[in-house]
Amino acid sequence: MLTPVEIAPYLEERRMDLVRFAELQLRDRALAEDAVQETLLAALTGHQAFARRAEVKTWVYGILKRKIVDELRKRGRELVLSDVLVDEDDEGDALDRLFNARGFWQYDTRPSRWVDPEESLQQQQFWRVFEACLTHLSARNAQVFMMREMLELDTPEICSALRITERNCWVILHRTRLALRQCISHQWFESL
Repeated sequence: MLTPVEIAPYLEERRMDLVRFAELQLRDRALAEDAVQETLLAALTGHQAFARRAEVKTWVYGILKRKIVDELRKRGRELVLSDVLVDEDDEGDALDRLFNARGFWQYDTRPSRWVDPEESLQQQQFWRVFEACLTHLSARNAQVFMMREMLELDTPEICSALRITERNCWVILHRTRLALRQCISHQWFESL
C-alpha cells in the first residue's frame, strides 16, 4: 500500500505530463487542469486501494482516463453550437493523392523504411514528435483518435459523444492514422 507521502512527489513530477495528455483530448486547458486536479485528489485519497498490481503511472493514468471519459460523456449530453457547425476536413484530398487508383502507395509518396521499431519507440524523442504530430491535427481528428486509441472508447460511444456517424468516425480515424504516419515518417524516421 502506498502512503500519501510516497505518492505525492511522484504526482507532482508527472503533473505537467498529465495536463498535456488531458489537454490533447479535451482541447481546453481549464478542463484539463480540472481533470488532473480531480485525478490527483483521487490518487491521494484512494492510495490505499492501490495494490501494486500495476505501475503507479498506469494506475494514475487510468484514473485520469476515467475523468476524461466522464467529461466527454458530460459534454456529449450538452449541445454546443460549435459542435453543430463543423467544417469538413480538407485533409482528405491531400491524403488521397498519396495512393493510386488501386489503393497502393504512389511510388514517390510511400513512407521511407523504418529503423528498428522497438528501439525507436523506447526513445523519449519519438514521443515528443508523436505529440507534436498529434497537436497539429485538426481538433476533431485528434479528439476522435485519442478517444479511440488512448481512452479505448467504442465507436458507438465516440459517435454519441461527438454527434457523428460511425462511417464518419471510421473515415476520420483512417485519415488521422495516415496523417500521423506521414508526419512521424517525415519528422522522425527520415531524420534518423
